[in-house]
Amino acid sequence: MEDQINKLIILVEDSPEDYAATLRAFKKVGMRNKVIRFEMGDDCLDYLFSRGKYEGQNINLPGLIMLDLNLPGTDGREVLRIIKSTPQLNKIPVVVLTTSNDEKDIESCYEFGANSYIQKPVNFEGFINAITKLKEYWFEITILPK
Repeated sequence: MEDQINKLIILVEDSPEDYAATLRAFKKVGMRNKVIRFEMGDDCLDYLFSRGKYEGQNINLPGLIMLDLNLPGTDGREVLRIIKSTPQLNKIPVVVLTTSNDEKDIESCYEFGANSYIQKPVNFEGFINAITKLKEYWFEITILPK
C-alpha cells in the first residue's frame, strides 16, 4: 500500500480552476502522491514517450493518469487512444475526469480503454466525494502493475 502512495499522478487539465480544485481535493482526502500537470495533451504524450518507451522500461511512468477530454491541441480522446494503443503505456490506469456527460464521449472513452469515467461534479463537496472514492479504489483497493 505504501507503494501506491508513492505513485506519480499525471493530471491533464487545462483549466487552472479545475486543477486547483483537484489539488485541494487531493489534500483534503489525504492523498500525498506527487502530481504533474499538463495543460495540453501533446505535452503529456511527450512526457510519457520520453520515459523508457524505446527500451521498454517503466522508469518514471505514472501510477494513474487523470485526463480531461476538452484540451487545446490534441484532445483527451486522442491522448487516451494513443496511451491505450501503446504497449509500453497501456497498463497505466486512465481516469477520464471531465464535464461531459455526452453518451458518445462515455462510450468512445471506454472503447479506447479508459479505466474509469467521472463527470466533474458541479460543487466542491461532490468533487471531494468523487476524489475520496477514486483514492480508495485506485490507491487502497486496486493493485497496480509496477
